[in-house]
Amino acid sequence: MFCAIATGERSGHIVSADDVAVAFLDTRPLFKGHVLVVPVEHVETLTDLPHTRVGSFFARVQGMAAAVERGVDATGTFVAMNNRVSQSVPHLHVHVVPRERGDGLRGFFWPRTRYDSDAEAAGYAARVRDAL
Repeated sequence: MFCAIATGERSGHIVSADDVAVAFLDTRPLFKGHVLVVPVEHVETLTDLPHTRVGSFFARVQGMAAAVERGVDATGTFVAMNNRVSQSVPHLHVHVVPRERGDGLRGFFWPRTRYDSDAEAAGYAARVRDAL
């Protein structure tokens, strides 16, 4: 679906488009002005995006975050993406959501947990570090 919007085969409320990314309004926004930024070339997840394109893609996301704040007179933005789990469309997309204090957005903030000890936390840090 996002590929079709990026290529113009399917309509969408396009906010910006160039050879790197296309940004368009989410059809089911959390708040009005909620924009999705997608790479023009199809990739499913962030880990699939070639490292040579990460900087230019996220420069577009950064610019969109500023534009959403200015464009809808928002106090800030929430910028997020899912990779596979909870990713409703299998095409990398970044949500840029306008925010205001007290706007009621809580759905993205799941219950938090704690590590049982510093040793357990150190073990998790080592596992992730080793995976790099």
